[in-house]
Amino acid sequence: MSASVAEPLEFESASELMNYVVRESAGSVREPAPDMADLASVIRALLDLNGGQSTRVPLGGGLFDAVITAAGPASRAVADLMDQIQNGCGPVIEDPENGLVYWLVPPGSAERWAPHSHAVCLGAPYKITLPALHRTVPPGAYWLRPETKDRLVPVGPLRQALDEHQPEPAPHADFAARFGTPH
Repeated sequence: MSASVAEPLEFESASELMNYVVRESAGSVREPAPDMADLASVIRALLDLNGGQSTRVPLGGGLFDAVITAAGPASRAVADLMDQIQNGCGPVIEDPENGLVYWLVPPGSAERWAPHSHAVCLGAPYKITLPALHRTVPPGAYWLRPETKDRLVPVGPLRQALDEHQPEPAPHADFAARFGTPH
């Protein structure tokens, strides 16, 4: 049995790369694969984010889910504890206008999330607005802990930290009123 080695691909621009991906993933009639529209919209949203704009992205899929807690001193204590556990906490967004904190956790966490008295976990089909990467202070939503390329917030240690610090008020009633019963 022999293995063939493909030559490396080189592209002059992101647009050329995207065109190649669409062409190569197209079906026999050269129709884009069904999930390519979703991928393209996520890529556009992330480019906006990198370009200094807030952007709305879907939860779940291959990106992340979000654990939502109340904002305040208890949530900041949880972030400090996660800094110690992770040697720098994964990405966390604080939204002072709504009194909420969003902990970006691995995708699929919402499906496995057991009810918690101080937090809810959302995945697909919900969406989240990510603040521009440079927003690290209010007004408006900002990165309490900046986005990192190498980690998300681990659910197990986060859950234990939430048990210990108990951020109040619990977001359950607000989410039930706005979105229906969350996980």
